Amino acid sequence: MKNKILIIVFFLSYYLCFSQQKITWKDLTQVKFTEKFFPAYGESFLYPEFLPSVKDLEGKKVTITGYFLNVDPKEKLYILSKGPMSSCFFCGVGGPETAIELQFAYKPTFKTDAIVSITGVLKLNADDIEHFNYILEGCKGQLINKNNL
Repeated sequence: MKNKILIIVFFLSYYLCFSQQKITWKDLTQVKFTEKFFPAYGESFLYPEFLPSVKDLEGKKVTITGYFLNVDPKEKLYILSKGPMSSCFFCGVGGPETAIELQFAYKPTFKTDAIVSITGVLKLNADDIEHFNYILEGCKGQLINKNNL
């Protein structure tokens, strides 16, 4: 009986530590922004205050679906966006919470505006303005729509 309990506890712990959690763009809206001056750049930028529901996701393996933006493949700059390139965060439609920086273990083959499901470990970034507020590390992706091949 004791061995069965240990086995159940082991598998439950494994599942909780290594399983992935599906999140939505609505989950990522749980953030408040204020202007903060960064002396090194001589400018103010939007500074995030992540609410508890988002903080709970940090360091966890998550999966989210969105539009793949192949911004600069030479610099390995890939983004997952809530909307397509024509209405993404950079074009003034939506805020920083509508885009996630993707850090792949391999070079992705998706084209811009392909709808993809991306899995990676979520990192919250408030202080490094050279990176996005949301970063997925060790990304793997799956093409959802085949129209953009």
